Amino acid sequence: MSSDKRSQLSIREIALKGTIIAAIITIPSLVSFVISWNILNNLLYAVMIGGIVHFVAMGFSLKISKKILVKK
Repeated sequence: MSSDKRSQLSIREIALKGTIIAAIITIPSLVSFVISWNILNNLLYAVMIGGIVHFVAMGFSLKISKKILVKK
């Protein structure tokens, strides 16, 4: 097996790592949305808070994905 074959990610690894990144982005957004909606009883504020948390999580996921997706 050549070194090029070993350095590539398999489809299974890409799917698994992509699912992890998706969970890192989605779960905090949904949790903050639901909690803020229950506390504030205002859908518009809850959407704004969830959106802000979503974009912050996207920023962190970029850094995390660079560490996770690199195959050694």
